[in-house]
Amino acid sequence: MAFNHLPAGVHDALAPLSVTPVTHSVPMAKNHRSDRSPTDTAPSPSPGEVLDRLASGPSRSSRITHTEHVPPRAGRHAVWPDRIRAEVIAAVQHAGIEHPWAHQARVAEHALDGESVVVATGTASGKSLAYLVPVLSRLLDGSEAPNGRGATALYLAPTKALAADQCRSVKELSHPLGNAVRPAVYDGDTPVEEREWIRQYANYVLTNPDMLHLGILPSHPRWSSFLRALRYVVIDECHTYRGVFGSHVAQVLRRLRRLCARYGAEPVFLLASATAAEPSVAAGRLTGVRVTEVADDASPRGELVFALWEPPLTEFQGEKGAPVRRTATAETADLLTDLTVQGIRSVAFVRSRRGAELISVIAQERLAEVDRSLARRVAAYRGGYLPEERRALERALHSGELLGLAATTALELGVDVSGLDAVLIAGYPGTRASLWQQAGRAGRSGEGALAVLVARDDPLDTFLVHHPEALFDQPVESTVLDPDNPYVLAPHLCAAAAELPLTEEDFALFGPACEELLPQLEVAQLLRRRTKAWHWTRRERAADLADLRGQGGRPVQVVEAATGRLLGTVDAGAAHTTVHEGAVHLHQGRTYLVRELDLDDSVALVEQAEPPYSTVARDTTSISVLDTDTEIPWGDGRLCYGSVEVTNQVVSFLRRRLITGEVLGETKLDLPPRTLRTRAVWWTVTEDQLDAARINPEILGGALHAAEHASIGMLPLFATCDRWDIGGVSVPLHPDTLLPTVFVYDGHPGGAGFAERAFHTAASWLDATRQAIAACECDAGCPSCIQSPKCGNGNDPLHKRGAVRLLTELLKGAPGEGGAT
Repeated sequence: MAFNHLPAGVHDALAPLSVTPVTHSVPMAKNHRSDRSPTDTAPSPSPGEVLDRLASGPSRSSRITHTEHVPPRAGRHAVWPDRIRAEVIAAVQHAGIEHPWAHQARVAEHALDGESVVVATGTASGKSLAYLVPVLSRLLDGSEAPNGRGATALYLAPTKALAADQCRSVKELSHPLGNAVRPAVYDGDTPVEEREWIRQYANYVLTNPDMLHLGILPSHPRWSSFLRALRYVVIDECHTYRGVFGSHVAQVLRRLRRLCARYGAEPVFLLASATAAEPSVAAGRLTGVRVTEVADDASPRGELVFALWEPPLTEFQGEKGAPVRRTATAETADLLTDLTVQGIRSVAFVRSRRGAELISVIAQERLAEVDRSLARRVAAYRGGYLPEERRALERALHSGELLGLAATTALELGVDVSGLDAVLIAGYPGTRASLWQQAGRAGRSGEGALAVLVARDDPLDTFLVHHPEALFDQPVESTVLDPDNPYVLAPHLCAAAAELPLTEEDFALFGPACEELLPQLEVAQLLRRRTKAWHWTRRERAADLADLRGQGGRPVQVVEAATGRLLGTVDAGAAHTTVHEGAVHLHQGRTYLVRELDLDDSVALVEQAEPPYSTVARDTTSISVLDTDTEIPWGDGRLCYGSVEVTNQVVSFLRRRLITGEVLGETKLDLPPRTLRTRAVWWTVTEDQLDAARINPEILGGALHAAEHASIGMLPLFATCDRWDIGGVSVPLHPDTLLPTVFVYDGHPGGAGFAERAFHTAASWLDATRQAIAACECDAGCPSCIQSPKCGNGNDPLHKRGAVRLLTELLKGAPGEGGAT
């Protein structure tokens, strides 16, 4: 019998969430200005006072497990390089910024010298101004371009919202420069009638990797004058390009460099990143060029009060009678309500779309009980909204019309939400880099700020709120991406060949795997070799072969059955788990039930309803070993890394009561299985090790299953992954290893680098897993240690004490430094 826990798409509405980094300073073009409205005359309460008010309710003070005080920091000024045009410096000063911070001046110097550079400093440290000043100066200088158009620059953002926000900022800053700077957003929302003007006349084009991949590069002849004059490529929030998405973007950038070279251009890359480990290494892997790093943050920072908050236990019982904590979603909604009543401008970051909608709805209902007008000052912001809905919310947030926002990562990335006083983080966002970035969204004027991490009822969050040193005393993680992943590289080679026939000269650009893949693409009749070049000869668009965000096909449209109105979309990869028949779907505060999911036509029909529950999908998984790349003895056991094939099927869904999370029932589903070839780490144990750990056959399955669940929950602490980026399977006797085995695998075709990172940090990772299980106060297991809300086997069997003994025995054989540690 196999026990499992799959990644992707199963977002527990009453638990998940997300957020951004933690260092305040100054937003772009606001180095020295306050962002408060002139009418805000009352002195703001300090972050400590705001936290005291939040903790003053019944039993609330005991929910704070730790408070970290990050002291304020003075800024260090410099002067702009003398090669910056005087008009640009005057425009910056007109915006209220007399002098740059030292790191801004250093970035500008590298950019002017023609060196690609990454600035990796805290949130609101003025990274945007650091790259924008040299770009604007070069645009003014660019009269030597052959077509008289002048120099051009390309800006890439991971989200449409960030590109739109940056375009507003560029227009404001460059207004004194007149028509010399012509910024324009070019994305899927850009009207057709504007696109030709942008291609011909815009000299600062703001877009996203998806549009570059699907819209610009395949149509490069129409962009020839722009590409020929391209001097700078700005890559904002580059730390988000990790895993499979980052690997795809890396190949898109190599295709861009190839076409630029075709037109005689060699642009300089200017990258902006949250604080990260080895930012120049990650930026180099992303772009394929040598990158210099600027990581000494010279901007000022106000005091940050960072609280860790653990929701209380409830009187309800979960599966197998396990104790259940109040959900992070319900707790965050309460805190957002209290902050709004106090007039504190706040954002609550939530991992799932459903979670963002729930927090907004709950907060609105509670605010209406206090003052009906306050309910209109809280809203949800997430991906999947129609463009006009997103833009209206962005305007309301900027104007101050909204006091509180429940947002997914669609808003997390760099959007200038100036003047926030507090950030709520509903659950650990998966990496310390993301945690600090989200927390840093408050206090963006150098004022004090409050950040609160509200723990979900899962192993990692519980571990972190009781081990604050794991958050506050550890460096941020390295960015993981693998551009050589054949599942990523192959479709981009096809796209590149369609843009311009491939030759052996391109091997160095696309990496060593290129030469091996081309014959396979010939056999598959995707490419055809003629003389010395490989050509794309099919009628289909080659760019459509690559799915940048790993969404697994065209999005599923969510349609209101009674009216035919399109409500939004859901990624294809998440459709089985989020819009299956009977699923609860939330949109703009309204609740719908999915009546039918048509996978052939990619449509989910819904009808409005008010069920007193949310739904969570469950799945089952089997796994087979295809190839073992590396194997290390751990005592009598083995630690392995290699290729596997995973078969997954969504089999049922749970109905959970809103607010409490109490399980009301389970409904079976009939959905087709899906197969995934990916990379995995796995470990085995022998009979002698089981005997030493006092694991008999009756509890073996439960011990393995519990260790698997907890290890999946803890891996994000060691690899830059989210829990749903990975999956797991545990088997008392696996047919390929002939031993009790636990697998943890990447939830993306070809792998994403997470399992490899797990292999190399296995001793630390599994030791933290053992500690997390052992430290939990429950008797037989609960969601805070070994239970998983996504388990297709109903969290049965699980054996908490057996898992601790098993991991203890396994770790005795772990190699020391130099091994898989």
